[in-house]
Amino acid sequence: MSQTERRPASTSLFRLKPINAAAEETGLKRVLGAGNLVALGVGAIIGAGLFSLTGIAASENAGPAVVLSYLIAAVACGFAGLCYSELASMIPAAGSAYSFAYVSLGEFVAWIIGWDLVLEYAVGSATVSVSWSRYVVSLLADWGVSLPERLTASPFETVRLASGAEATGIANLPAVFAIVAITMLLIRGVSDSAKVNAVIVAIKLTVIAAVIGFGLPYVHTTNYHPFIPPNDGTFGHFGFSGVMRAAGTIFFAYIGFDAVSTTAQEARNPARDMPIGIIGSLLVCVTVYMAFSLVLTGMVNYHDMLGDAAPVATAIDHTPFGWLKTAVKLGIICGFTSVMLVLLLGQSRVFYAMASDGLLPSFFARTHARFRTPWLSNLFFMLVTGVLAAFLPISELGHMTSIGTLLAFTIVCIGVLVLRRTQPDRERRFRIPGGVTVPVLGVLSCLAVMASLDSLTWIRLVVWLLIGFAIYFGYSRSRSVLAPR
Repeated sequence: MSQTERRPASTSLFRLKPINAAAEETGLKRVLGAGNLVALGVGAIIGAGLFSLTGIAASENAGPAVVLSYLIAAVACGFAGLCYSELASMIPAAGSAYSFAYVSLGEFVAWIIGWDLVLEYAVGSATVSVSWSRYVVSLLADWGVSLPERLTASPFETVRLASGAEATGIANLPAVFAIVAITMLLIRGVSDSAKVNAVIVAIKLTVIAAVIGFGLPYVHTTNYHPFIPPNDGTFGHFGFSGVMRAAGTIFFAYIGFDAVSTTAQEARNPARDMPIGIIGSLLVCVTVYMAFSLVLTGMVNYHDMLGDAAPVATAIDHTPFGWLKTAVKLGIICGFTSVMLVLLLGQSRVFYAMASDGLLPSFFARTHARFRTPWLSNLFFMLVTGVLAAFLPISELGHMTSIGTLLAFTIVCIGVLVLRRTQPDRERRFRIPGGVTVPVLGVLSCLAVMASLDSLTWIRLVVWLLIGFAIYFGYSRSRSVLAPR
């Protein structure tokens, strides 16, 4: 059957891609099992929010109640995760929310979410690489190795030189190095990448268990008072509004499960294994986040975390276990590496799916002759993400990523509602119980967290989407495989 027969031409902005066409075979290798998918999810989820944004959210918004912020974000993510699982069992296609939107809400909505995912994964990878860089610098300093201070910070950050003087950064080169190295691994193949990720995840979970176990004796209950610091008169600065603002900021910490769905066309049995990977990784990570953040805010007062991108390293410095300090920093570096690996993996698959549909230049859909990976997409995002990591500060990156994630989750939940109505009899290997209750709650909870984000974050999203609209109407709409020839 020809491509045009599977995908009937239309001039509508909301032309739908047939589900069978969305899930058709591609040049990607099907090598991932359920265990690989859970490991990919845990590898992506546990990292940035736990090891870096926890300190930012606690010090700027919620105080010790950042634990509640993680719970609120987890509830919203749970609704979205169930929706992702149902759609992934129906539509085992690369592209995640982009592909789901294309078959349920139409091409224009799919373009919006695809363009949004480009921002989400690119900025997410850059955010994690900045924290990775901070921990590498800290570990090397423990070993007596000092890197040039101005080459480990963005131009918007101030660093203290060895002479004691202060200066602005030039570029965060260690962060760029991490992105380049991981990209080279991804180009070699998803099987090798999954094996490396599994080892890294094991190290990361061991480190987390060590921090909780050895940190408990050094928890000071006075650090929990007040548990919810009173609001200072500004929305989002402590009080309940601060807890909600923190939930919006650290929502980024849960984006790993949607990255799992981008590998559907590389899973051996996607209809069965994708829900296992998504829901399983969420359950593991929610538990870990709650326990870890409670211990961290008990060890270090939230006031002392202000401006600290490596609060876990600060907490370990309060203990007498010298060996643990080195082990934890090394383990965290490994953990951040797995987060970058999965985000950069998902990023290239979304671009690959969009290019396969004609919405982006076709060379982004080309696979490597030997490794069968979308290597040109990998190289493109290596450049984009490297620039973000080199020149933007971590707090701004984190806020940009959160709103992109929330928008993706909202559209996926709406997609479930639409397909329940338009294609009620289509087979669903995983079906959300309770009818439309969970998708509706998913939409409402995601919108509520989005509403708590600051106006500048919304402005950035609108500007990014306007750029996307210009590309869609100027290039993509007429070149879509669904467009009349």
